[in-house]
Amino acid sequence: MGASVRPTEHALLEMQSRAGNRAATAAVQRARGPEGAKGKKNYRDRIAGLIDRFKKNLEPIDTFVKGFQTPTNAGLTQQAAAAADEGLKNSAAISGVSAASGNLLTESAGALASGMDAYKNLLGARKQKTGAGHHVANKKAKTKGTDAVVSAAGSGSYSAGIAKEATKVQKAADAAVSAEASGIASASIGAIKATRSAFRIGGAARKYKQVKALGDPHLVHEASLARLDESRVQANWAAAEAYVALDAYWRPEDQGGGLEAVSEAVDAAQEAMDEAREAAESLQRAEKDVEKLSTAQGYAKKKQLTKIGKEAVSGGGESTKAAAGIVTAVAAGTGLLASNPVGWGLAGAGAGLVFGVTMYKALRAATKRYEEVRHPERWAPAGETPAEASRTDSLAHALKFWKKVSKGERQAMAREIYALAAGPAIAGSDGTTDEMRESARALLIALKAGPAKHKLEPEAWVETLNDPAKSSGWIQEIAEQLASG
Repeated sequence: MGASVRPTEHALLEMQSRAGNRAATAAVQRARGPEGAKGKKNYRDRIAGLIDRFKKNLEPIDTFVKGFQTPTNAGLTQQAAAAADEGLKNSAAISGVSAASGNLLTESAGALASGMDAYKNLLGARKQKTGAGHHVANKKAKTKGTDAVVSAAGSGSYSAGIAKEATKVQKAADAAVSAEASGIASASIGAIKATRSAFRIGGAARKYKQVKALGDPHLVHEASLARLDESRVQANWAAAEAYVALDAYWRPEDQGGGLEAVSEAVDAAQEAMDEAREAAESLQRAEKDVEKLSTAQGYAKKKQLTKIGKEAVSGGGESTKAAAGIVTAVAAGTGLLASNPVGWGLAGAGAGLVFGVTMYKALRAATKRYEEVRHPERWAPAGETPAEASRTDSLAHALKFWKKVSKGERQAMAREIYALAAGPAIAGSDGTTDEMRESARALLIALKAGPAKHKLEPEAWVETLNDPAKSSGWIQEIAEQLASG
């Protein structure tokens, strides 16, 4: 009997083992499924966040180097060459190595952070194949991908700059060759950045023209406002006539008809008054919406003009730096590197222009960060009463240069535009007139957030504007398009 039991026991154990293996395999598959993928995604996002934070911490140092140390080095190098001062020349070269090393570190971190951000947004765009979310992710993927390429090219240029300055320190015989290579690299990256600025200027200019072509909302909606005003006047006359008719029932000589007639007259007067009130409210709402749309269009045009100005100055600085690189390369090739005042002067001027734009952006961002916590009520959503931070806390928040402004004027304008363009199913948008919705949606198209950009048919695009679940995505999309060209 014992011998006959053993095979059965072995069979049972084998079945249990197989079941256990299957359960373990299923558990591993579950871990590698959505939850495992989520953990992997969170890990990747944390690394990307740390790299981005590291890069932003380097940016103030990088700005100082580009705006002060590099131009100073250029001047000292020229002075040393003119006075044949080897000691000063050596000190300037050592400082140049330090400056280029700091620039290289920042650019390398930027290339890595932008690359990871581009990959993340590319996955997001593939996941959301249509709509506002797809457009935001797809555009960020392209922008960050380009940023990564430009930063990688910049890293190469700074590497060449380090080699150039190092040969000066070592008094190497191939200093001219290194200087020529560095000049060519600097000219190339300057040309790339200047070209990119030119494309951005073109995009901002086209968006500005498209928004301007929509016309002044006060003039566009003049006829519709006149119709609403006429309806208000007619409703007021109807209410007045209804009350005159009601008043007649209270005169002794006209008290015929009984209580039923009096009740009907009261109902008619009440209905007429309700219609008059609704007509007045519709007119007031439409007038306010026209003002909101006018403000939004003005803000959109101002943002594009500001972008054009910043890119023009920045692009001019990069073009100047490119010219300086060319002059340096030519001077090195002809043996005139020591006496190259034009090249050093252009390099200093280009760095000064780029530094000016960088400082402007930094100060503007710091001011906005201060205001978003010190005076949060200015741009808070309707119905919210956020608490104000103290002056000390607000200043501390303003200095957090690695943080983006999330509750500023641009976000408030995005909410206003969305509320005007949204359908009646969205809270607060049910009283918007059809004409106003059409104008607001035309503004969305001018801002490059229309059906074609979202890869949707017009009807499907309109449906997304009437879906409460897509409200946050739409507001983010509008805010992004207000900032970009």
